[in-house]
Amino acid sequence: MYETILYEVKNGTAIITLNRPEKLNSFNAAMHAELLKALKSAGRDKKVRSIMITGAGRAFCAGQDLSEVDGDTDYGDFLRASYNPLIEEMSRMEKPIVAAVNGTAAGAGFSLALAADIRIASEKASFMNAFIHVGLVPDSGNFYYLPRMVGHSKAMEFMLLGEKVSATEAKELGLVSKLFPADSWEQEAAAFAEKLAGMPTKTIGLIKRNLQQSWDATLSEVLEKEALAQRIAGMSKDHKEGVSAFLEKRPPRFSGK
Repeated sequence: MYETILYEVKNGTAIITLNRPEKLNSFNAAMHAELLKALKSAGRDKKVRSIMITGAGRAFCAGQDLSEVDGDTDYGDFLRASYNPLIEEMSRMEKPIVAAVNGTAAGAGFSLALAADIRIASEKASFMNAFIHVGLVPDSGNFYYLPRMVGHSKAMEFMLLGEKVSATEAKELGLVSKLFPADSWEQEAAAFAEKLAGMPTKTIGLIKRNLQQSWDATLSEVLEKEALAQRIAGMSKDHKEGVSAFLEKRPPRFSGK
């Protein structure tokens, strides 16, 4: 079904593995198309309640495979046709997306990780805004997400210097939520994604939407968006289950409805 990625649904999680390890999972045309297809499939699948993107081998994703572009490439058109639809699909997704960064995340691979809702990392992982080293500007949502996470000054440092950042430093900067030992990485990453899959999925979608819209909204607009979202959440089956579980002093069993 897929040539450049692996796709598996397990315990409510769609596990998407970038699978060009000999190329450090760098993007080619097939991977662009297949990753977008896999994300859309996960979004439609009612059995899927969380999505985890990771990499095969020693890298998460080293960015764009530069052997697929040449001096005649119009990078603007290239981005509009390849990366932009992918990042927009991730933003629209009303299910939580975890970037499970197992190794190097560089260039557009770094941007891909930034576009996820939450990032976890192996202690062996590293991050690099490598665009500057080939005379290009960051893309794939990098200008949107990075300064919102680390601030203007630190984002400028990342973009201008293009230095490698360790998993530990990324955790200290708030880029990474959880750091796991390399020897238990696969089990820890899967357990984290499965934990999200067991949460109230509809509520997570509302949280994603409201948080994205809050950046450009006034306080009054945010308050109204909160009221509208809370109305929808309050009518969900998961809200009723959460209240019942609280009153009965037991763990909730959310269904995502």
